[in-house]
Amino acid sequence: MNRLPAVAGTFYPENPHQLHQMLNEYLNDAEAAAKVPKVIIAPHAGYIYSGHIAATAYARLKKASDSITRVVIIGPSHRVTFSGLAVSKAQSFITPLGFVAVDQKAVATIAKLDFVNYLEEPHTYEHSIEVHLPFLQEMLDDFKIVPIVAGEATPDQVSQVIDMLWGGDETLIVISSDLSHYHEYASAKRLDKATSELIEQLQYEKISSNAACGQVPLNGLLKVARERSLSIKTIDLRNSGDTAGDKNSVVGYGAYVID
Repeated sequence: MNRLPAVAGTFYPENPHQLHQMLNEYLNDAEAAAKVPKVIIAPHAGYIYSGHIAATAYARLKKASDSITRVVIIGPSHRVTFSGLAVSKAQSFITPLGFVAVDQKAVATIAKLDFVNYLEEPHTYEHSIEVHLPFLQEMLDDFKIVPIVAGEATPDQVSQVIDMLWGGDETLIVISSDLSHYHEYASAKRLDKATSELIEQLQYEKISSNAACGQVPLNGLLKVARERSLSIKTIDLRNSGDTAGDKNSVVGYGAYVID
């Protein structure tokens, strides 16, 4: 069983050549840092809105193209309400750029937790994981994914899964989240700046679902970061009014890394 693309042709180009060109443009515009991140927090909107912001994080994987072989991706559920975390029995996730194999051994390991269940419905039409895959395909040579959709789960539950899958330099953690939704431009900038400060301070108890739509995976990660004495830095903070939308009602996007 393979998970088919749900938002190719809407959130990003369905044509492989056009998709490759768009990714190249975004990644070439971004600055590649010397240090490869262990964790990326990046947005999941349509590429014309959030692709430039996501690229600022993904460009930093340039030096790890052959060393990162597993990517744990945790995104929020937009369409299906359920308790805990959902994994899939799919052998691979397909994008216009090809197949991405699922690390089924890792999936089976976390599925032993009582709040992690094999649920296909949350994965079928969910974009919060899918939109990250072409960026990863562009930047990494040979890798498997551990795709996890977060339902109603606690920071402790998410942090348990992240700890189990933390691994070494071969493992990258990707947390999928946008920021505030549908405020006017100046209000959104103020709100998202405050949220970014909370993220940098690892104050996950203060981040609501109104502040970040990926609040569930994000707060679980922040709990891990606090327990491991890690620091998070903001590398980009913009919104749809800066990229491809009007300024009357915008969605906020941030990119963050733990090196």
